[in-house]
Amino acid sequence: MINILNGIYKLTLGEPEVLTPIKLRRTSENLEAFNHLIKISSPFTDEDFKISVSQRGCTVTLPIYEEERIYGFGLQLKSFMQNGKKKIIRTNADPSSDSGDSHAPVPFYVSTLGYGILVDTARYVSFYCGSSAAKEQKSRESELGPKGTTEALYKTVQSSSSMVIDIPVAQGIDIYIFAGTDMKDAICRYNLFSGGGCLPPLKGLGVLYRGYVDADQNGILDISKALRDDHIPCDIIGLEPGWHSKAYSCSYLWNDKKFPVPEDMVKALKDSNFDINLWEQAFVNPSAPFYDEIKDHSGDYLVWEGLVPDFSILQAREAFGKHHEKLVDLGIAGFKLDECDSSDYTGGWSFPNCTQFPSGLDGEQMHNQIGIFFQDTQYELYKKKNKRTYSQVRASHALASSYPFVLYSDLYNHRDFFRALLNAGFSGLLWTPEVRQTDSAIELIRRIQIVCLSAQVCINSWMIPNLPWRQFHYEENLRGELLPESERIALTLACKKALEFRMSLIPYLYSAFWKYKTTGTPVFRALVMDYPNDIYAQEVEDQVWIGDSLMAAPIFADEGNKRNIYLPEGVWFDFETGARLIGDQWLNEVEVPIDHIPIFVKGNSIIPIANPVEWINENTQFNLTINIYGSDISSFALYEDDGYSFNFEKGMYNITELQYNHNRLNLDEGFISPMKKYIIDQIILKGE
Repeated sequence: MINILNGIYKLTLGEPEVLTPIKLRRTSENLEAFNHLIKISSPFTDEDFKISVSQRGCTVTLPIYEEERIYGFGLQLKSFMQNGKKKIIRTNADPSSDSGDSHAPVPFYVSTLGYGILVDTARYVSFYCGSSAAKEQKSRESELGPKGTTEALYKTVQSSSSMVIDIPVAQGIDIYIFAGTDMKDAICRYNLFSGGGCLPPLKGLGVLYRGYVDADQNGILDISKALRDDHIPCDIIGLEPGWHSKAYSCSYLWNDKKFPVPEDMVKALKDSNFDINLWEQAFVNPSAPFYDEIKDHSGDYLVWEGLVPDFSILQAREAFGKHHEKLVDLGIAGFKLDECDSSDYTGGWSFPNCTQFPSGLDGEQMHNQIGIFFQDTQYELYKKKNKRTYSQVRASHALASSYPFVLYSDLYNHRDFFRALLNAGFSGLLWTPEVRQTDSAIELIRRIQIVCLSAQVCINSWMIPNLPWRQFHYEENLRGELLPESERIALTLACKKALEFRMSLIPYLYSAFWKYKTTGTPVFRALVMDYPNDIYAQEVEDQVWIGDSLMAAPIFADEGNKRNIYLPEGVWFDFETGARLIGDQWLNEVEVPIDHIPIFVKGNSIIPIANPVEWINENTQFNLTINIYGSDISSFALYEDDGYSFNFEKGMYNITELQYNHNRLNLDEGFISPMKKYIIDQIILKGE
């Protein structure tokens, strides 16, 4: 075992494969950040790891302890704590069971004991998280006696003291151990090893509205006008497959019948302060202008008659990128990278596992890596233009934290969507529980409230031509039959309130993303990350930490208007009223009005709240109210830069330290004075 960075150890067992996520990565570790971290010893010795090698691959075992709790494995929608479970790291669209299959499975897990384990493989590796005991090991399950019901018989329990990692094909493996002062610190080190967190453009933290799939150029402009007429905050309009001349597979050319003059549409949208996001896949149709150029740099199987580029090699990235550079120059601010996952659960449309790629990758490995490669290819376009993007992607894997791409899914269970928000934080991923179809006004409001607590506010109305708060019933919306005026006004105002709340948080969120970039601290995370030894926090999967001071406990549409809320130890304040609460307790049967999101503030916190704006542009200034919760010493690092370029990498940014001490707020305005993006209007002592 060798120490490669502060708190990071590498152990090589057997003969690892040549093509792995770390060996193929195109990002670099945030070395500067590691220089400031505490040196931590490895929690394991070489002898703790056992490997066996056979024709089918290799198996590694290491200890897990009865008192520790295991989390992670990427974007898991169906479960939270992973003790006693089997997880297979296999990229798949819309998995319906808790198998480990996911849009973004990651061979990385973390423990409440303060360490993380990354297995450097693109194979469909299986993790048995204490669920399988070796012959010489006494199973804990055998001590529990017979069961009287099938539910009890098959209930997930940790029956063994070993983590068993089964890697197909490979004759060896590199294991990376991330040792931290606690669980969150171990995750931060993993994110910094991955390159640090991403920093979205300011506009990306606003609202993304994806338009009707059959809308033409005028239809998209009508949608943008309707949003402005309703005074709904919105920064980005997303176009779905209809913009392509051919979409399955993709031509990457405008449909000239529906979009005869795309330049005029882009200009009109930008004049109304909208950015534009375009849907696409990686599968290259024969009509694509770079088809011949990329053909020899693609796999030997087609998808929807389109080539599958091998983005791990330069020639494929260059061919794909040269054409997309024209779209970026046109003013396209981001892309939705769809269907780059596999399709074992959705009709088998993707390339087979036996596919061979020019780089030497096979189909199995490419399924787990194509999402990362696709992100990297598109991100490079924006880096070259000195423009930040905040795009979407439907597949990812290990080492993704520095990519400004947000995951989404065609699944739609609301609790699964929220659980994914928490699980994403364990593995350096970003997630949007996007809003699509709803069956009631209440469901629409509750879904919008929850998406406002995530990395990206996406209202995906690809199925309907009219705004959902004007008509949420699908068939009536298609026919243009809007809700009665009084209902429409009331629903619009309720949705607008939630979206304006999101806009008011942008300075707070932007500062949290800066911390994510420079320290690896996830912006959105589970309570257990901050309270790993709290037995209740270990199981709370319906509350979320936002930044360092806010905790939200939203309500789901099927919960009525009451829920139980857990407050960890310490002093808390109600975000709106400032009421003081003592932690280490449950608040039972809390009433939650339809227009309310329960949010709590950690004691001795400063929260900058902006007057909400309908859109953000390069000249936007935020008028701030500085809310202070608690009478003791507190501080907040308020980050600002130009909001859209990479000039911050050259030191062109400012951090204003807001410091509250003895009833006085002091401002240390850092490098640039006065502040450019923020105007402090008032200071309120919200709770004492």
